[in-house]
Amino acid sequence: MSIAAFPALRDTAALLPAPVAAARSLRAESYSFWYGQRQALFDIDLDVPPKRVTALIGPSGCGKSTFLRSVNRLQELLPATRHAGDITLDGRSIFARGTDPVELRRRVGMVFQRPNPFPKSVFDNVAYGPRVSGAAREQDLPGIVERALRQAALWDEVKDRLDDPGTSLSGGQQQRLCIARAVANQPEILLMDEPCSALDPIATQRIEELIVELKREFTIVIVTHNMQQAARVSDVTGFFYLGRLVEFGETQQIFTSPKDERTEAYITGRFG
Repeated sequence: MSIAAFPALRDTAALLPAPVAAARSLRAESYSFWYGQRQALFDIDLDVPPKRVTALIGPSGCGKSTFLRSVNRLQELLPATRHAGDITLDGRSIFARGTDPVELRRRVGMVFQRPNPFPKSVFDNVAYGPRVSGAAREQDLPGIVERALRQAALWDEVKDRLDDPGTSLSGGQQQRLCIARAVANQPEILLMDEPCSALDPIATQRIEELIVELKREFTIVIVTHNMQQAARVSDVTGFFYLGRLVEFGETQQIFTSPKDERTEAYITGRFG
C-alpha cells in the first residue's frame, strides 16, 4: 500500500519525544459495554500513551465513540447500560468505589462533534469549570481564561470580545472556545469526538494544528471518520470493527503496513 494516498502523513516516530517512564496513564483491560441486551464493545485491551495523539478509526457503529465516552463515564448516564472489565487512569479504576464522576470529567475533558458553547460570554464559558469546581479564586480567573484561550489559539481573536456571547463566534472559533473551556480545567486527558466534522476545511486545519500543539501538555484521544485527518494528527491509531479493537499501533505502520486484512480493507476504502 502506498503512503502517497496520505500525502500529509508525517513520520511521527521521528518527531515523538522519548517514551515517558511510567508509560501507561490510560488503560482499558478486557472492557466490554452493553446498551440493554446489545453488546457494543467486546474485550477491549488498549494502552493510551501519554502526551501523544491516539486516533480511533472505523466504520459508523463500530464502538469507537462508545469507548471514548466510557473513559469519562458519560455512557453510564444512559439508561439500561452496563460494562465489564476495567478502565484505569494512572493505575486506578475509574469505576472504583468512591470515584467522583464530576472530578473524573475534570481530569478527562471532552470536546464534542458540534460546538456547544454555553449561553454565556466568552469569558464565562472558559471560566465556568474552574469557577464551579472551586479550583480557582475569582481574582485568578482572568489569568486562567487567558491561558486557556492562548492554549486554544483563540486569544488574539477574542481578547477584545470577552464579554460577547460565545455563540456569536464563528463555528471554528466556537469549537476552539469549547477546547479552551475543556483545557481551563487542566485535564490530564482530552477526548475529542469528531471535533472537525461540522467545520469547513479552513477551520478544520486550525483545529488539526491545535491538536498537534496541545499534545505537548495533554494526552489526546480523537475519534474520526476522516482517515487523512488521523494520518495527519495522530501518533498511534486504533482500528475498531464490530465492537472489537482489531489493530492498534504507530500511525505510520497502521496506514502503510497494517497487520490485519480488515484494517487494510477499511483504509483502502473497500468497506466502511
